[in-house]
Amino acid sequence: KSLGAEIKYEKAVEIKNNGVLKEVITNKETYETKAIIIATGAKNRSLKLDKEKELIGSGVSYCATCDGMFFRGRDVAVVGGGNTALEDAMFLSNYCNKVYIIHRRDNLLICEGMYAEKEKIAKAISEKDNIEMVWNSNVVKLIGDDKVEGITVKNSVDGSEKDIQVSGLFIAVGQEPDNYDFEEVVELDDKGYVIAGEDCKTESRGIFTAGDCRTKNVRQLTTAASDGAVAAIGACEYIDSELDTKNTK
Repeated sequence: KSLGAEIKYEKAVEIKNNGVLKEVITNKETYETKAIIIATGAKNRSLKLDKEKELIGSGVSYCATCDGMFFRGRDVAVVGGGNTALEDAMFLSNYCNKVYIIHRRDNLLICEGMYAEKEKIAKAISEKDNIEMVWNSNVVKLIGDDKVEGITVKNSVDGSEKDIQVSGLFIAVGQEPDNYDFEEVVELDDKGYVIAGEDCKTESRGIFTAGDCRTKNVRQLTTAASDGAVAAIGACEYIDSELDTKNTK
């Protein structure tokens, strides 16, 4: 802001690529610009349960390393079957009395991307006395009004339901980007991430992307910050090149 940047608290709902000049349409205004950086990030994928949002911080969490210590000596559940879910369960087992892993399938090995590291974690989990697998199941209900007191899980094979008493539910079912409003001007992969390499350039000239919303292997604050620098420099160079082309003509 001290260098002249102006912040608008509005939601961008559409981008129009009109060549050299582009338009960013928000819920309030339309802005004309020469370059755009899409940096919408990615959010934790929710289970879309009733009261899930309301109970965040009161038993519902998306980060075991952030909140795990609050549940020392208690029973908790982790939802998911990927590396993150397994690592979360291992971490929590060091502090919690009991850790349930709720997995929609009947075997960790059939999950896509079964690498040596995941196999190692799965073996360690099988040797833990306080970790229990709940196979072929999905969480369908949160029990508790002001805080999590338990969960209801439904078996996908026989349709039966059962309640499990836990104080915390850690959701580790991946992340999802919010890029579909811009799919007309940038290419998205099958998961909705903007397709771009380390140069942060999209298929549309003058439109860049940065951070967790783009296709990449590592999504952390450090990689998002580096993307921001790369995309900003790329946008400046693009604008300079367009000016040089105009001056030449």
